[in-house]
Amino acid sequence: MKRIDKQKELIIDQFTKQAVPFAQILSRSNEEATKLLMRMARLNKNDTVLDVACGPGLLACALAPHVMKVTGIDLVPAMIEKAQKSQQEKKLTNINWKIGDILPLPFADSAFSAVVCRYAFHHFLRPEVVLKEMIRVAKPKGRVAVIDVFTSSAIQSDAYDQVEKLKDPSHVRTLPLTELQAMVSRSGLINSKAEFYRIVMKLEDNLKASFPKESGDIDKIRQAVTEDIGKDRIGMGACRKGKDVYLSYPIVTIVAEKA
Repeated sequence: MKRIDKQKELIIDQFTKQAVPFAQILSRSNEEATKLLMRMARLNKNDTVLDVACGPGLLACALAPHVMKVTGIDLVPAMIEKAQKSQQEKKLTNINWKIGDILPLPFADSAFSAVVCRYAFHHFLRPEVVLKEMIRVAKPKGRVAVIDVFTSSAIQSDAYDQVEKLKDPSHVRTLPLTELQAMVSRSGLINSKAEFYRIVMKLEDNLKASFPKESGDIDKIRQAVTEDIGKDRIGMGACRKGKDVYLSYPIVTIVAEKA
């Protein structure tokens, strides 16, 4: 229990600070990523969608014009505040927000026709339990989607995690693709499919949105990423374009159905 409480504290601390820069960085890749999810999950005007760990509401606000209703839940009040502002700016009336934990999800069984979680599984101490909760609140034949960064192996995950934890102490573990897919397979979901894309950003933009524990950790991150250019042992796809170093994060969208 102490470990779970500590993780919640880390997440609230980190993402209270990250609420604005997090939304700014990810908004650049949001449109195409949302189109991919909508196509894979066959979302339409009849769908009621739950966005688990919704953050600043980028996905929820992007989906809202295309579905009946979206509910977003997040542990961090600052993230929900940012999400509500985005909703107001976009004049969306079919989104509800909830501040709260996701274990358990505070919703009835079979409450949603689609349940999604994007860019959050690497923050969960028990990702398999989170997935079970997502399945519980999905209707029979409902779609469940997990979208997250992944690595190619456990060895690469270890290297990735060492760097990421310097940047974001709330990071837990990046799952290798095989583990993510095996987790979905074990869950009882059916008709699973996966598609891939990358989130590309400047290293320095990423670092500006980071809040490490120690001031010297930024230099450690910069050095580790720069030394990994052309090698990709870390799994962040580091490359140089002109004078700038870029990161190219591999993302998987896995969509399956509840039996």
